[in-house]
Amino acid sequence: MGRRSDHSRAELESLIVTEGHALMAEVGFARFSAREVAKRIGYSVGTVYNVMGTHDRLMLSINTLTFRLWAEHLRSRLADRPDDRIAALVGGYFSFARENTNLWMAIYDHRPPAGEPMPEDYAAERGELTGIVAAEIARVLPPTRVGEAPALARSLVATVHGHCFFELNGTFALLGEKEPQSTALLRVRESLAAAV
Repeated sequence: MGRRSDHSRAELESLIVTEGHALMAEVGFARFSAREVAKRIGYSVGTVYNVMGTHDRLMLSINTLTFRLWAEHLRSRLADRPDDRIAALVGGYFSFARENTNLWMAIYDHRPPAGEPMPEDYAAERGELTGIVAAEIARVLPPTRVGEAPALARSLVATVHGHCFFELNGTFALLGEKEPQSTALLRVRESLAAAV
C-alpha cells in the first residue's frame, strides 16, 4: 500500500495520532474508524495497529492529545482573565467543549477494558487538567484547607461537566435551563464560599 518506508515508527505514531485526532474532530466517536485513518495517511490498517498496538491504545492516544489541547486552552483563558480566574476556568471548560464537541465527547464515549490500567504517561497528561483546576482552587482556600483542593477540584469539575454535558446533549434545553454556564459558575462559587 503506499509509503511503508517513508516514516520511522515514532513518526508513524505521530502521524496516526494527528490524523486520528483530525478524523475524530470531523466525525465523532461513533463514526470513527482506524481503517479511515490508515486510508488518509496512505498505510494499511495493519500498520496502524502494528504501531499503536490496539484500538483502545489508539483511542487513548487521541483522547490524551485532546486533554493536552484542553489544558492549553484553560491556561490561555486564565491568562486572558486574571481578574476572575474561577470564571475563566468554567468559561474555558464550556468553550473548549463547544468548540471541540466531537473530541470532547470522545473522551467520555471511549471505555477502556475494565481493569486495564491507564498508561502512566497518559495518566500524567490527563491529570494536568485537574491540576490546573486544583491550583486555582487552592488559591482561594484558607491556608488550613489548601490540602483539600484536589478533592474539591474533582467535585467541582464533575459539577461543571454535568452542566456542560446537559447543554451539549440538549437536556438543559428540554428542562428550560437557558444559562447552563452561568448556573455552573454559580454552583462553583457557592461551593467555594462554603469551603472558605
